[in-house]
Amino acid sequence: MASIKNLKKDIDMVLSLALNDCFYVLEYNSKVDKDAVMKIAGDIIQKHRELRVRTNHPDGKDNPKLVKKYYQNLITDLLTITDAALEKLSAEIKKVA
Repeated sequence: MASIKNLKKDIDMVLSLALNDCFYVLEYNSKVDKDAVMKIAGDIIQKHRELRVRTNHPDGKDNPKLVKKYYQNLITDLLTITDAALEKLSAEIKKVA
């Protein structure tokens, strides 16, 4: 299993890239609904905090198999959250295109 330190860095990187996309859209697309994009950005920030807290507090510390499964689920959640946020952002862009 990879280190928790690297997992935290991955969470930071992936969600910051999604957040950058939100701000990029706000900066270069004046027709987009700014409130909707800011709500997406706020959701990304909230999920980032939740994932970082979950990283620090795994379930079943006594059983390595449970810990491994816990972190696998966390990674799956990270990718699902990021994909959902980018899909919402894409939908907002398509509304004005």
